[in-house]
Amino acid sequence: MTEAVSVTNWAGNITYAAKELHRPHSLGALRALVADSARVRVLGSGHSFNEIAEPGPDGALLSLAGLPPEIEVDTAARTVRVSGGVRYAELARVVHRHGLALANMASLPHISVAGSVATGTHGSGLRNGPLSTAVREVELVTADGSAVRIARGEERFGGAVTALGALGVVTALTLDLEPAFEVEQYVFTELPQAGLDRAAFEAVMGAAYSVSLFTDWGAPGFRQVWVKRRTDRPYAGFDRAVPATGAMHPVPGMPAVNCTAQFGVPGPWHERLPHFRAEFMPSSGAELQSEYLLPLGSAVDALHAVDGIRDALAPLLQTCEIRTVAADDQWLSPAHGRDSVALHFTWIPDTAAVLPVIRRLERALDGFGARPHWGKVFTVRAEVLRERYPRLGDFAALAGELDPAGKFANAFVRDVLGERG
Repeated sequence: MTEAVSVTNWAGNITYAAKELHRPHSLGALRALVADSARVRVLGSGHSFNEIAEPGPDGALLSLAGLPPEIEVDTAARTVRVSGGVRYAELARVVHRHGLALANMASLPHISVAGSVATGTHGSGLRNGPLSTAVREVELVTADGSAVRIARGEERFGGAVTALGALGVVTALTLDLEPAFEVEQYVFTELPQAGLDRAAFEAVMGAAYSVSLFTDWGAPGFRQVWVKRRTDRPYAGFDRAVPATGAMHPVPGMPAVNCTAQFGVPGPWHERLPHFRAEFMPSSGAELQSEYLLPLGSAVDALHAVDGIRDALAPLLQTCEIRTVAADDQWLSPAHGRDSVALHFTWIPDTAAVLPVIRRLERALDGFGARPHWGKVFTVRAEVLRERYPRLGDFAALAGELDPAGKFANAFVRDVLGERG
C-alpha cells in the first residue's frame, strides 16, 4: 500500500512529511521497496520526540506494522528472535509463557523493540545495561535490498544495534533471555537531597535491582522513590524515605491505575519492571521529553547543578526521573564505555517555552560530558556530540559501508555524522 503522508509522533510535537508511506506485508516486498527507493526512514511506535524518523518530502516513510509479527523463543539457548515491528509488551508475554525473561525493560512497555535499541533506550539499575545489551544478532535490509546479519563478536557489531536507523531497516533482533523471575515494587516519598554524597547516592541507587528517583524540582530533594526488588535476590529494605500510603503515578495528578502494582505485591518481571501497565497508556501524550546520560561519578555534582536552576525548570516540568545505567559497548549508546546516571525530564507540551530552558539545562550539564538520548528533545550541537562519542568516526565508516549513497541518512543522521546537505 502506498499513500502520500503527513504523520505525527505520539506526542504530536513532530509531523513527519514524506512523499509516500509504505506498509509492506512480506520481507520480499520490503526488500524490493528499499532497493527501489531514493530515501527511506522507518517509523516505529512513534515515541521519539524529535525528527529522527523524518524522511524528508522526497523520501519514503516505512512502517513495519504490516509484517507478520514473529516471536520465536529458543528455550534451550535462552534466546528469542523478534521481528522489527513487535513491541515490548507483546514480546514479554510470549517470553514469559516459556518460563523465561528479559533481564530488564524500559519504563514503557508500549515501545517497539527495534526502535528502542536503535535510540539507546534503557531501563534502570546499577548493574543493568541499556536494552541493547540483550541483543546478540541484528538482521538488516540494507540500501540495495540485501539481507544482512551482524552478530555479537563481529567487528561491526558495536555499531549495528544503537544505529539511529542509519544502516538499514531492522527486520529482526535476537535477544538473550534468562529464567523468569518475580519482582516486588515499593514506592517511597520525600528523600532529602541534603547529605546525599557520592557513596550515599550509589547506596540508594543500588538498594535493589532497579531504583528511580522522581522530583518536580519545585524544592530540593526527591518527591518519590520507586524501588523494584527481584524476589530471588537479597533485599535489606529501604529506610531513607517514608513508604507511600497510596498508589502513586510519577506525574502528579495522573491516575495511578495506569501504573504497575506497588506496595510490594510480587508479580511477573514484565508486570513490575516497567512503571506503566501495558493495557494503559501512561499519559495522553501531552508532553515533551529530554534525557541526558552522564558519568555515574558525576551524579551528585550534576544534581546540584540542576538544583541551581530549578526556578527555571519547575514551571515547565511535569516530572524528572533519575536512574542509573551500566556501561555498554555500542558505539552510539549514551552509556557507551561508562556507568551512567540518566536525568530524564518530562516537560509541558509547549515547545517554544521549553526549548530555552532545555538550552539552559544543557549549559548547566555541559561540564559533565552529558550525552542526550537520541529519541528525545535536545539542542546539543553536532560538534559537541562528536567530542563525546569516541567511536563516532567508526560508526560513520560503517554507515558509509552499508549505505554508501546515504539512503537512510536524513538531516538528523547527517548532522550527527558531521555531514551537511
